[in-house]
Amino acid sequence: MSALIGVLGGMGPLATVDFLRKLVERTSATCDQEHVPLIVYSVPQIPDRIAGMRGSGASPLPAMRTGIQMLERSGARAIAIPCNTAHYWYDELARDCGVPLLHIADSACAVLGNKVANVGLLATSATLAAGFYQQRLAALGLGCVINRQDEVDAWVMRGIGLVKAGDVPGGGALLQQALAALFERGAERVILGCTETPLALERVAAPQLPLCVDATAALADACIRWSRQNA
Repeated sequence: MSALIGVLGGMGPLATVDFLRKLVERTSATCDQEHVPLIVYSVPQIPDRIAGMRGSGASPLPAMRTGIQMLERSGARAIAIPCNTAHYWYDELARDCGVPLLHIADSACAVLGNKVANVGLLATSATLAAGFYQQRLAALGLGCVINRQDEVDAWVMRGIGLVKAGDVPGGGALLQQALAALFERGAERVILGCTETPLALERVAAPQLPLCVDATAALADACIRWSRQNA
């Protein structure tokens, strides 16, 4: 099947389900057979990405490579990873991958267009430190607004932790404070650069959501386009 897309998921499980839901909902189809063919590898036991990046835990790279290899052996012709922080290892994964590996930041930045000058980035401390969003925004000539470290610790990381623990509304309330701070500092649009953030902010009906770029949804759209072009 030439258009079969593999999904390297489980990072985290709820974010993977949110990605799959958005991919289905955003596909223009009149019957089952017109939807994107997928094979999903969702293994939550992949080591924690933030701890791996900081060196305080095992690297997730070997486990992610195992998942990609399994997807390739199962017939995937392209692969998407609905986890922003996992893209810290994108270059190593892409070198070992025999099929296109779609990048979530490329997908999100492509949505921005040319009508903004300053873009906020709501993301984990590890994704912020990795810099792949900031590099792409700079290449587009756009400024990048991020949260202060104390805000990342108190609102972003705690909020994401609550989502992963099952308290989605509680996590959304904290993440909404981080989002509001970005707009207060001059962001005209904000990229939701962690896959837990869109579903949490949707749950609390954050009023700024119409001005946000959902990286999860952008990656789903990229998968749909790739599948249609390669069917």
